[in-house]
Amino acid sequence: MIMKKSNFNLYLASRISFVVIIIFVLLQVFWWLVFQNSYVRNVSESILDHWDHNAEVATAIFLSAPNEPSLLLELQKHFPELVFVPESGKFVVNENVKQGFLTEQNRILRMFAFEGPFFIFVVLAGLYVIAASLRTERELKRRQGNFLGAVSHEFKTPISTLRLLIESLLLREMPAEKQKNYIKKMEAELSRLELASEQVLASARLEQNPNLYLEKLELNQETKAIIEKLQPSLELRGAKLDISYFEQDLNVLLDKNSYALILSNLLDNAVKYSPQVEKKIELSIEADEFLAIVKIKDYGIGIDKKEAKKIFSRFYRVGDEMTRSSKGVGLGLYLVKSLSEKMNAWIKLESKVGEGSSFSLSFPRSLE
Repeated sequence: MIMKKSNFNLYLASRISFVVIIIFVLLQVFWWLVFQNSYVRNVSESILDHWDHNAEVATAIFLSAPNEPSLLLELQKHFPELVFVPESGKFVVNENVKQGFLTEQNRILRMFAFEGPFFIFVVLAGLYVIAASLRTERELKRRQGNFLGAVSHEFKTPISTLRLLIESLLLREMPAEKQKNYIKKMEAELSRLELASEQVLASARLEQNPNLYLEKLELNQETKAIIEKLQPSLELRGAKLDISYFEQDLNVLLDKNSYALILSNLLDNAVKYSPQVEKKIELSIEADEFLAIVKIKDYGIGIDKKEAKKIFSRFYRVGDEMTRSSKGVGLGLYLVKSLSEKMNAWIKLESKVGEGSSFSLSFPRSLE
């Protein structure tokens, strides 16, 4: 509880910090734009006033010596922004020069007006990237925390159960039927422990050596061999398997161990998220001209659309490990997706809350 409160306080503090930074940047840019606008306009007015003053000075000098022919040229050379008007006998600011100057000043104002929003955009984009990185890091830490809690639970619980069952068998006399029931329970806990261990090890192997050993195998036979091994422990957990194989041979490129782990994880999920006493699970193999498709369908709780986008992420599990009711370490579907892609296959999920889920694993057929 303290940890959750601490994490919430950090999250709130980071959000407040970002809001303060954004407000500060907006105010700073707004002030900068107002200042630059005022500064450019003041400079423009000052220069125009200076030119008007120069026109008065040039006129006064010319009128003081009107018969000096070289004086007019000298004044025009000294005050290039002025032009002499013979009709009035005065110097005035050259209208073309004035308009050119005002046009340039307006261009500078437009440049500042563009640079301000662009600067805000760059800063906000940078803040967004930083916030997204922090959010991703926070989510990863949460998932890693869930993973550690799940691993602890998934290893300690079967070991404790096995210890209790073994001690009961050693210390108490019991009928043969009850002994057989205890042994089945021990087998189920060992399968659970084996699956958790294999998931952790497979994830580590995938990082260290991402290449799989692919060989051309017959999909129906490989699936049948894996199901024969998994079926007893699945049925012990209430699964009722309905299996249909394709009527023809389907040659695909597989890594045996990886395919076995994929099927094990998908079937484990189907059982885990089916709350019924009798958990109906359908496994079928279909094919078209180019693809061989393994489908696993359950009639459990289903997956929400928002969660469906995340369930293939590493360490992802719904909820908190302290309140979770489902078993697992958050690596199962991550391994399903990663290993499928390594075998040039892909996984597809179709699910509806309250009606169940269907996973389709598609392999390119080996037609050679």
